Amino acid sequence: DFFKMDLDKVVSSVLNFIKSLSSPVQIIGLLVIVIIIRKIVQSRFRKPPPPPREKPLEPMKKRDFTPEELVEYDGVKQKRVLLAVNGKVFDVTRGKDFYGPGGPYSVFGGHDASRGLATFSVGNDAVKTEYDDLSDLNSMQMDSLREWETQFLEKYDMVGRLLKPGEKPQQYDESETEEEDGKGDKKEQ
Repeated sequence: DFFKMDLDKVVSSVLNFIKSLSSPVQIIGLLVIVIIIRKIVQSRFRKPPPPPREKPLEPMKKRDFTPEELVEYDGVKQKRVLLAVNGKVFDVTRGKDFYGPGGPYSVFGGHDASRGLATFSVGNDAVKTEYDDLSDLNSMQMDSLREWETQFLEKYDMVGRLLKPGEKPQQYDESETEEEDGKGDKKEQ
């Protein structure tokens, strides 16, 4: 009852105030004040605009990588984030929130992620700095790795291969980029 009585008093006071406005100038003045107050209140509770998205990087020319070269593409040393899965190198830059610095799978950025994906591990032991031949993985882990490889092929652009020790890089056509393999329009993540 207390709130109802207060509300009745407020409504009555507002109606009396409106009745006391006799000239159009007073009414316009009141409307201007109401609009200004509304703008101030809205600006206090409005969320700040999201930070501008980074301009997408130019498509990367295809090339092959040694594990040592791949380390440069962790999202810190280079803006681009690459990782390898089962011998294939993928540009996962558009999934930087996952694979880049601070992401839940950042341990894979700039590395061969095969072992970690096959064993469902994201710890530091999930990647090696040198070439990993994966010979100690069992058949279930290799099947899992092939499934991951298929998912990455569908989702991200393959930009080259991960070279084994002593293996020579393949020569790609100078104009061949990640987008020209028909997968440049993939969804983000």
